[in-house]
Amino acid sequence: MDYGTLLIQQILNGLHIGSIYALIALGYTMVYGIVKLINFAHGDIMMVGAYIAFVMIA
Repeated sequence: MDYGTLLIQQILNGLHIGSIYALIALGYTMVYGIVKLINFAHGDIMMVGAYIAFVMIA
C-alpha cells in the first residue's frame, strides 16, 4: 500500500470518527437548548453500542 492510498484512507477515517462526534455534540446541544439541562445518556448509549459491536466482532 503506497502513501497516497494510506493518506486517503486516514482522511476518510478521520471524517468518519468526526461525524460521529458531531452527531453526539448535536444531540447534547439540542437537549440542552430545549430542556436547559445536560443529559448524559448519549454517552451511555454510545458505550452500549460499542460493547455490542465489540462482542459481535469478537
